[in-house]
Amino acid sequence: MKVSIIIVNFNGGELLTECVRSVLGSNLSVEVIVSDNGSLDGSIHYLEQEIQNELLYIERNNENLGFAAANNRVISKASGKYILFLNPDCLIQPETLSYMLAEMESRTEAGMSGCLIRSLDGSEQAGCRRRVPTPWRTLVRLLYLDRLLPNHPKFESVIMNQRPLPKEPTYKEAISGAFMLVRREAMDDVGLMDEGYFLHCEDLDWSMRFRQKGWKILFVPHVEITHAKGVCSSPRPVRVEWHKHKGMVRFYRKFFRHQYPFLLMWIVIAAVWIRFVAVACICTVKKIIK
Repeated sequence: MKVSIIIVNFNGGELLTECVRSVLGSNLSVEVIVSDNGSLDGSIHYLEQEIQNELLYIERNNENLGFAAANNRVISKASGKYILFLNPDCLIQPETLSYMLAEMESRTEAGMSGCLIRSLDGSEQAGCRRRVPTPWRTLVRLLYLDRLLPNHPKFESVIMNQRPLPKEPTYKEAISGAFMLVRREAMDDVGLMDEGYFLHCEDLDWSMRFRQKGWKILFVPHVEITHAKGVCSSPRPVRVEWHKHKGMVRFYRKFFRHQYPFLLMWIVIAAVWIRFVAVACICTVKKIIK
Protein backbone atom coordinates (compact mmCIF):
# COMPACT_ATOMS: atom_id res chain seq x y z
CA MET A 1 0.00 0.00 0.00
CA LYS A 2 2.32 2.72 -1.24
CA VAL A 3 2.02 6.31 -0.09
CA SER A 4 3.25 9.14 -2.28
CA ILE A 5 4.53 12.19 -0.39
CA ILE A 6 4.52 15.52 -2.20
CA ILE A 7 6.58 18.33 -0.67
CA VAL A 8 6.47 21.82 -2.15
CA ASN A 9 9.71 23.63 -1.38
CA PHE A 10 10.69 27.28 -1.57
CA ASN A 11 13.94 28.12 0.21
CA GLY A 12 13.34 25.50 2.88
CA GLY A 13 17.01 25.32 3.84
CA GLU A 14 18.40 22.25 5.55
CA LEU A 15 15.00 21.51 7.07
CA LEU A 16 13.87 20.22 3.69
CA THR A 17 16.49 17.48 3.87
CA GLU A 18 15.50 16.64 7.44
CA CYS A 19 11.88 16.44 6.34
CA VAL A 20 12.67 14.09 3.44
CA ARG A 21 14.89 11.97 5.68
CA SER A 22 12.11 11.58 8.24
CA VAL A 23 9.65 10.53 5.53
CA LEU A 24 12.03 7.99 3.98
CA GLY A 25 12.43 6.54 7.46
CA SER A 26 8.77 5.48 7.49
CA ASN A 27 8.00 1.86 8.35
CA LEU A 28 6.05 1.34 5.12
CA SER A 29 6.65 1.78 1.41
CA VAL A 30 6.77 5.41 0.26
CA GLU A 31 7.93 7.57 -2.60
CA VAL A 32 8.87 11.22 -2.16
CA ILE A 33 8.30 13.93 -4.75
CA VAL A 34 9.78 17.37 -4.10
CA SER A 35 8.28 20.16 -6.21
CA ASP A 36 10.71 23.07 -5.96
CA ASN A 37 9.49 26.58 -6.69
CA GLY A 38 12.79 28.06 -7.88
CA SER A 39 14.59 28.04 -4.55
CA LEU A 40 17.72 30.18 -4.36
CA ASP A 41 19.02 29.10 -0.94
CA GLY A 42 20.76 25.91 -2.02
CA SER A 43 18.19 23.70 -0.31
CA ILE A 44 17.81 21.43 -3.35
CA HIS A 45 21.57 21.14 -3.86
CA TYR A 46 21.98 20.21 -0.19
CA LEU A 47 19.19 17.63 -0.45
CA GLU A 48 20.82 16.00 -3.48
CA GLN A 49 24.17 15.84 -1.69
CA GLU A 50 22.77 14.36 1.49
CA ILE A 51 20.20 11.90 0.12
CA GLN A 52 20.65 9.65 -2.89
CA ASN A 53 17.61 7.43 -3.05
CA GLU A 54 15.67 6.01 -5.99
CA LEU A 55 12.44 6.75 -4.09
CA LEU A 56 13.16 10.49 -4.21
CA TYR A 57 12.21 12.55 -7.26
CA ILE A 58 12.81 16.30 -7.61
CA GLU A 59 10.80 18.51 -9.96
CA ARG A 60 12.42 21.89 -10.68
CA ASN A 61 9.81 24.49 -11.54
CA ASN A 62 12.38 27.29 -12.06
CA GLU A 63 9.92 29.85 -10.71
CA ASN A 64 7.57 30.27 -7.78
CA LEU A 65 4.31 28.78 -9.03
CA GLY A 66 2.59 28.99 -5.67
CA PHE A 67 1.58 26.13 -3.40
CA ALA A 68 -1.44 24.78 -5.30
CA ALA A 69 0.14 24.87 -8.76
CA ALA A 70 3.38 23.28 -7.53
CA ASN A 71 1.42 20.41 -6.01
CA ASN A 72 -0.79 19.96 -9.06
CA ARG A 73 2.21 19.85 -11.40
CA VAL A 74 3.58 16.65 -9.87
CA ILE A 75 0.44 14.76 -8.86
CA SER A 76 0.55 12.79 -12.12
CA LYS A 77 3.94 11.43 -11.03
CA ALA A 78 2.52 10.04 -7.77
CA SER A 79 1.64 6.33 -7.86
CA GLY A 80 0.29 5.83 -4.34
CA LYS A 81 -3.23 4.92 -3.28
CA TYR A 82 -2.81 7.75 -0.80
CA ILE A 83 -0.99 11.04 -1.27
CA LEU A 84 0.45 12.99 1.64
CA PHE A 85 0.85 16.72 1.04
CA LEU A 86 3.54 17.75 3.50
CA ASN A 87 5.26 21.07 4.23
CA PRO A 88 9.08 21.03 3.97
CA ASP A 89 9.48 22.19 7.57
CA CYS A 90 7.60 19.21 9.03
CA LEU A 91 9.14 16.16 10.68
CA ILE A 92 7.27 12.87 11.01
CA GLN A 93 7.98 9.66 12.92
CA PRO A 94 8.56 6.19 11.36
CA GLU A 95 5.09 5.00 12.43
CA THR A 96 3.19 8.19 11.51
CA LEU A 97 1.97 7.03 8.11
CA SER A 98 1.10 3.49 9.16
CA TYR A 99 -1.08 4.84 12.00
CA MET A 100 -2.78 7.31 9.67
CA LEU A 101 -3.39 4.66 7.00
CA ALA A 102 -4.97 2.35 9.56
CA GLU A 103 -7.47 5.07 10.45
CA MET A 104 -8.20 5.89 6.82
CA GLU A 105 -8.61 2.26 5.79
CA SER A 106 -11.18 1.71 8.54
CA ARG A 107 -13.21 4.73 7.41
CA THR A 108 -13.84 4.57 3.69
CA GLU A 109 -15.96 7.73 3.85
CA ALA A 110 -12.88 9.77 4.88
CA GLY A 111 -11.44 11.57 1.86
CA MET A 112 -8.61 13.26 3.69
CA SER A 113 -7.12 13.26 7.15
CA GLY A 114 -4.83 15.30 9.34
CA CYS A 115 -3.09 14.77 12.64
CA LEU A 116 -2.05 16.75 15.69
CA ILE A 117 0.55 19.30 14.60
CA ARG A 118 2.85 20.65 17.30
CA SER A 119 5.21 23.61 17.22
CA LEU A 120 8.83 23.27 18.32
CA ASP A 121 7.78 24.24 21.85
CA GLY A 122 5.28 21.39 21.98
CA SER A 123 2.13 23.50 21.71
CA GLU A 124 -0.70 22.57 19.36
CA GLN A 125 -0.68 24.71 16.23
CA ALA A 126 -3.79 26.62 15.32
CA GLY A 127 -5.42 25.21 12.23
CA CYS A 128 -4.72 21.50 12.49
CA ARG A 129 -8.38 21.11 13.55
CA ARG A 130 -10.76 23.94 12.78
CA ARG A 131 -14.10 25.10 11.59
CA VAL A 132 -14.54 26.68 8.18
CA PRO A 133 -14.13 30.48 8.53
CA THR A 134 -17.44 31.61 7.10
CA PRO A 135 -17.92 35.39 6.75
CA TRP A 136 -19.96 35.40 9.97
CA ARG A 137 -17.34 33.44 11.91
CA THR A 138 -14.64 35.74 10.59
CA LEU A 139 -16.57 38.77 11.77
CA VAL A 140 -17.00 37.13 15.18
CA ARG A 141 -13.26 36.57 15.39
CA LEU A 142 -12.33 40.07 14.21
CA LEU A 143 -14.66 41.60 16.82
CA TYR A 144 -13.44 39.17 19.53
CA LEU A 145 -17.00 37.99 20.14
CA ASP A 146 -15.67 34.46 20.53
CA ARG A 147 -13.79 35.64 23.61
CA LEU A 148 -16.68 37.58 25.06
CA LEU A 149 -19.15 34.71 24.62
CA PRO A 150 -16.96 31.60 24.31
CA ASN A 151 -19.73 29.12 25.14
CA HIS A 152 -22.38 30.51 22.82
CA PRO A 153 -22.82 28.32 19.70
CA LYS A 154 -23.24 31.39 17.47
CA PHE A 155 -19.90 32.82 18.58
CA GLU A 156 -17.67 29.76 18.52
CA SER A 157 -14.09 30.30 17.44
CA VAL A 158 -12.87 29.01 14.09
CA ILE A 159 -9.66 27.78 15.72
CA MET A 160 -10.10 24.83 18.08
CA ASN A 161 -6.63 24.46 19.63
CA GLN A 162 -7.81 25.99 22.91
CA ARG A 163 -10.34 23.20 23.36
CA PRO A 164 -9.49 19.77 24.82
CA LEU A 165 -8.24 17.25 22.31
CA PRO A 166 -10.75 14.55 21.41
CA LYS A 167 -9.87 11.12 22.73
CA GLU A 168 -10.69 9.37 19.46
CA PRO A 169 -10.38 10.24 15.77
CA THR A 170 -13.17 12.60 14.82
CA TYR A 171 -14.49 14.41 11.78
CA LYS A 172 -13.84 18.14 11.43
CA GLU A 173 -14.75 20.81 8.91
CA ALA A 174 -11.12 21.48 7.95
CA ILE A 175 -7.53 20.54 8.70
CA SER A 176 -4.12 22.11 8.04
CA GLY A 177 -2.46 22.07 4.63
CA ALA A 178 0.87 21.39 6.36
CA PHE A 179 -0.11 17.70 6.62
CA MET A 180 -2.94 16.41 4.43
CA LEU A 181 -3.23 12.69 3.76
CA VAL A 182 -5.60 12.34 0.80
CA ARG A 183 -7.29 9.27 -0.61
CA ARG A 184 -6.59 9.23 -4.36
CA GLU A 185 -10.11 8.03 -5.13
CA ALA A 186 -11.49 11.08 -3.34
CA MET A 187 -9.05 13.45 -5.04
CA ASP A 188 -10.01 12.09 -8.46
CA ASP A 189 -13.63 12.74 -7.55
CA VAL A 190 -13.10 16.27 -6.18
CA GLY A 191 -10.41 17.53 -8.53
CA LEU A 192 -7.02 19.18 -8.02
CA MET A 193 -6.24 22.19 -5.84
CA ASP A 194 -7.52 25.57 -7.00
CA GLU A 195 -4.53 27.38 -8.50
CA GLY A 196 -6.33 30.70 -8.04
CA TYR A 197 -4.79 30.64 -4.56
CA PHE A 198 -1.07 31.37 -4.53
CA LEU A 199 -0.30 30.75 -0.86
CA HIS A 200 -2.72 29.88 1.97
CA CYS A 201 -6.43 28.98 1.86
CA GLU A 202 -5.94 26.14 -0.65
CA ASP A 203 -6.52 23.71 2.22
CA LEU A 204 -9.75 25.44 3.24
CA ASP A 205 -10.94 25.44 -0.36
CA TRP A 206 -10.18 21.75 -0.75
CA SER A 207 -11.88 20.95 2.56
CA MET A 208 -15.03 22.70 1.36
CA ARG A 209 -15.01 20.89 -1.96
CA PHE A 210 -14.36 17.48 -0.38
CA ARG A 211 -17.32 17.95 1.95
CA GLN A 212 -19.52 19.20 -0.89
CA LYS A 213 -18.79 15.91 -2.69
CA GLY A 214 -19.76 13.91 0.39
CA TRP A 215 -16.24 13.02 1.59
CA LYS A 216 -15.44 13.45 5.29
CA ILE A 217 -12.35 15.04 6.82
CA LEU A 218 -10.75 13.07 9.62
CA PHE A 219 -8.67 14.44 12.50
CA VAL A 220 -6.48 11.88 14.29
CA PRO A 221 -5.40 13.25 17.69
CA HIS A 222 -3.09 10.41 18.76
CA VAL A 223 -0.73 10.91 15.79
CA GLU A 224 1.65 13.85 16.19
CA ILE A 225 4.15 15.60 13.96
CA THR A 226 6.41 18.62 14.47
CA HIS A 227 6.10 21.70 12.28
CA ALA A 228 8.72 24.48 12.37
CA LYS A 229 6.11 26.88 11.04
CA GLY A 230 7.19 29.87 8.98
CA VAL A 231 10.70 28.76 7.99
CA CYS A 232 10.06 29.27 4.27
CA SER A 233 8.03 32.46 4.66
CA SER A 234 9.88 34.32 7.43
CA PRO A 235 12.08 36.46 5.10
CA ARG A 236 9.04 38.07 3.44
CA PRO A 237 6.22 38.28 6.00
CA VAL A 238 4.29 41.12 4.32
CA ARG A 239 4.14 39.26 1.00
CA VAL A 240 2.92 36.14 2.79
CA GLU A 241 0.24 38.13 4.62
CA TRP A 242 -0.84 39.68 1.31
CA HIS A 243 -1.41 36.27 -0.26
CA LYS A 244 -3.12 34.99 2.90
CA HIS A 245 -5.62 37.84 3.01
CA LYS A 246 -6.14 37.81 -0.76
CA GLY A 247 -6.84 34.09 -0.53
CA MET A 248 -9.45 34.61 2.18
CA VAL A 249 -11.29 37.14 0.03
CA ARG A 250 -11.28 34.67 -2.88
CA PHE A 251 -12.52 31.94 -0.54
CA TYR A 252 -15.45 34.06 0.69
CA ARG A 253 -16.48 35.11 -2.81
CA LYS A 254 -16.22 31.59 -4.16
CA PHE A 255 -18.29 29.81 -1.53
CA PHE A 256 -20.45 32.36 0.28
CA ARG A 257 -21.36 35.25 -2.01
CA HIS A 258 -24.85 33.82 -2.64
CA GLN A 259 -25.45 32.82 0.99
CA TYR A 260 -24.82 36.14 2.74
CA PRO A 261 -26.32 39.61 2.30
CA PHE A 262 -24.30 41.85 0.01
CA LEU A 263 -23.62 44.39 2.78
CA LEU A 264 -22.34 41.80 5.25
CA MET A 265 -20.01 40.31 2.64
CA TRP A 266 -18.47 43.68 1.88
CA ILE A 267 -18.12 44.51 5.58
CA VAL A 268 -16.21 41.28 6.09
CA ILE A 269 -14.04 41.82 2.99
CA ALA A 270 -13.26 45.38 4.08
CA ALA A 271 -12.37 44.08 7.55
CA VAL A 272 -9.99 41.53 5.99
CA TRP A 273 -8.09 44.24 4.10
CA ILE A 274 -8.03 46.54 7.13
CA ARG A 275 -6.53 43.68 9.09
CA PHE A 276 -3.94 43.14 6.36
CA VAL A 277 -2.84 46.79 6.57
CA ALA A 278 -2.50 46.51 10.34
CA VAL A 279 -0.54 43.25 10.17
CA ALA A 280 1.70 44.59 7.38
CA CYS A 281 2.53 47.65 9.48
CA ILE A 282 3.42 45.49 12.47
CA CYS A 283 5.62 43.21 10.32
CA THR A 284 7.39 46.25 8.83
CA VAL A 285 8.06 47.78 12.24
CA LYS A 286 9.43 44.48 13.56
CA LYS A 287 11.75 44.19 10.56
CA ILE A 288 13.04 47.74 11.07
CA ILE A 289 13.67 47.09 14.76
CA LYS A 290 15.66 43.96 13.97
